[in-house]
Amino acid sequence: MFQRKASGMDFSIDALDLKELKALRSKLDRAIDGFEAKQKQKAMEAIRVAAQEHGFALKDLLSDEGLKTTPVAPKYAHPENPEQTWTGRGRKPRWVQEALDAGKSMDDLAI
Repeated sequence: MFQRKASGMDFSIDALDLKELKALRSKLDRAIDGFEAKQKQKAMEAIRVAAQEHGFALKDLLSDEGLKTTPVAPKYAHPENPEQTWTGRGRKPRWVQEALDAGKSMDDLAI
């Protein structure tokens, strides 16, 4: 059970209905994404500074042959627009989250 006292009010996750829980999940996803983006930006700046301290530009280090990536085949497709696909890596597209919120499973979206 998750409980938190905020602004003088008790907050119990058990007291929320399904709509409120989904809205909370959406807010949490956005907050997590924003936090991760800030952390990634800080990490990239630290890497840039470290590269500079060693006499390199970050782009010179990243152009190395060993850092090239190969494309990944998509695993999931939008049920109504199969041109919208997702590999299952990285941030979950909005259409995937909306499908999950509507009661679909990842298996329903699989290609």
